[in-house]
Amino acid sequence: MNLKPTRRQVRIGLVIAAVAVLGVVAVTGRRPGSAVHQARATYYCPMHPTYTSDRPGDCPICNMKLVKREPAPASKQFESICYLHNCPKLHEGRPCPMTVVAKPGEKVTCPICGTHIAEAAEQPAGQQQKKILYWTDPMIPGYRSEEPGKSPMGMDLVPVYEEATAGAAAEAPQGYTPVLISPQKQQLIGVTTAPVTRRPLTKTIRTVGRIAYDPELYQAEQEYLQALNTLMQAAVSDSRDVKTQAERLVEASRIRLRLLGLSEELINGMATWEAPDRRLLGTDPSGEVWLYASIYEFELPLVRAGQTVEVEMATIPGKRLSGVIRAIDPVLDPSTRAARVRAVLADPDRVLKPEMFVNAFINVPLGEVLAVPEAAVLHTGTAHLVFVDKGQGLLEPREVVMGVTAEGYTEVRSGVAEGEPVVTSGNFLIDSESRLKAALQGAGGAGHQHGQ
Repeated sequence: MNLKPTRRQVRIGLVIAAVAVLGVVAVTGRRPGSAVHQARATYYCPMHPTYTSDRPGDCPICNMKLVKREPAPASKQFESICYLHNCPKLHEGRPCPMTVVAKPGEKVTCPICGTHIAEAAEQPAGQQQKKILYWTDPMIPGYRSEEPGKSPMGMDLVPVYEEATAGAAAEAPQGYTPVLISPQKQQLIGVTTAPVTRRPLTKTIRTVGRIAYDPELYQAEQEYLQALNTLMQAAVSDSRDVKTQAERLVEASRIRLRLLGLSEELINGMATWEAPDRRLLGTDPSGEVWLYASIYEFELPLVRAGQTVEVEMATIPGKRLSGVIRAIDPVLDPSTRAARVRAVLADPDRVLKPEMFVNAFINVPLGEVLAVPEAAVLHTGTAHLVFVDKGQGLLEPREVVMGVTAEGYTEVRSGVAEGEPVVTSGNFLIDSESRLKAALQGAGGAGHQHGQ
């Protein structure tokens, strides 16, 4: 008997041995350094999630910066898988439209795009005890069912739990609805947020002022002082007609001063004067002058007598003079819808000339108020809105009551709480998406946000 193996048998034996060796390597171990390789961070492109790299850099497809993917803790287990933006939980009672609910250990496929497959994690023990209020289809707004099953669109119904709805957000403003925009899409459209904070604000009112040259008012003051002097002389007269005539003359002078814009306080203060105010002509020995500045109607509530006003002159750049507001005219100019503020400026160097124009500034401290960045507020024409970032891509519209805007911030008197993040950039696109989704819901359209 010939026991020498043939050439064919030798080849088969070598193949079997190689397969056995590879099987042992595959089952019992990895090549040296494989553990280090597995521990390396993974970077991916937000626009092309299928492209990954073990080092930072740029996406070769769109040149976007790669984003580091943080591994989820092994202890975190959720009942649902969201393929779009890794949303592992319900959004305050509203399921994520890209969430697929699976039984523990079951392989699931996204019913929207049909391409993503993942293992479902074990359901947490606490979640199993929560009461299911109803079942819904995320793709059909407002659809409810008392039992699990299929929706009219053929999708598996998603449970809504009692605890999830307990913290549901307030009703959205008319014509708006919350929207889901993935962090990747937010990065693409440039969405930024900032927290609602308490901060001290100072409102600076800027206007144009004129150094008074007012001969007409000077003459009216002269007549008023003469009328007062006549009334004093008539007081010792025995003639009733003389007293009555003097009183009428004083009253007529006061009316003329009121028509020229003086307040009752200024007119009453003239009773002790010996002569008209020469500052109206720019010839006062002290160097003081009157400043006339117009304040628009909506800013008048912030201005009062006694506040400090500062002026700058184009003829002397960098030089500022200050003064005090003495009075505010009680009547608005019908053409400009503004009231004239009268202030006395100290001009020791006599650089101000009558009829000279200056830039005037009035700083009004508003105290510490709740405020958001000015860019966060959207004006709809009938209301003011902000979008609050609720996390996991959910952006919620809120109607707010505004106060004063100053230093790039807007006072918010109601609608948001301190610390809540609000959208400060990209909110016009979010506004359009929210309106569109609300319109589709109102028309009974199903619509979805796949791809956001």
